[in-house]
Amino acid sequence: MFDDISGRYDFLNHFLSMGIDVLWRKKLVSMLRERGPKNILDVATGTGDLAIALAGINPAKVVGIDLSEKMIDIAREKIRSKGLDQMISLKVGDARELPFPDSSFDAVTVAFGVRNFEDLRAGLSEMNRILKPGGCMMVLEFSHPTSAPVKLLYRLYSRYAIPFFGRLISRHPGAYNYLPESVAAFPSGNDFLEILQSIGMNRCKTTTLSFGIASIYYGERSA
Repeated sequence: MFDDISGRYDFLNHFLSMGIDVLWRKKLVSMLRERGPKNILDVATGTGDLAIALAGINPAKVVGIDLSEKMIDIAREKIRSKGLDQMISLKVGDARELPFPDSSFDAVTVAFGVRNFEDLRAGLSEMNRILKPGGCMMVLEFSHPTSAPVKLLYRLYSRYAIPFFGRLISRHPGAYNYLPESVAAFPSGNDFLEILQSIGMNRCKTTTLSFGIASIYYGERSA
């Protein structure tokens, strides 16, 4: 599915979120900057937007990995056009079997990707495994607004507007029906923090964004 929509993925992300997704990524990068990580892994990197944004905190290396080859192809072109080839490298791979040794990275990130994991715990456990002791995981993902007016508006927008415009622009009949369905099924808030804790992460916390439409989750690997 992601191969099929790769050519229109960036436009649709920015269009359907009215550009707010860019601000959400900037917030994650700002939070991670304080830790000064040198080696970062960006899982489910897609077309590379977060990996490129992470280059702004001047790490030694960013590695992006994604299961979709066509997404990686687009990311590679964007990285080359920005002259970031020496800092950012890309791999095609599965989050359940990350091709890196234990304790390889200071930080691991994922933006709008964990809800697509076939096995959520397995993917998160792999992300924990490749972290150095004391390293951090940051996850940006859609969540469930709790304010009644925002919850109602968001439900209407995700149920009707996103599938309609998604089908119209991507020309893929199911991709943007899948988006609101996957968000609705995702264990957000404290439920997700409990999963992070269950795989052995410490100091887990969440930062809500845009009235709870999205959240940034944070955890650290035991030192």
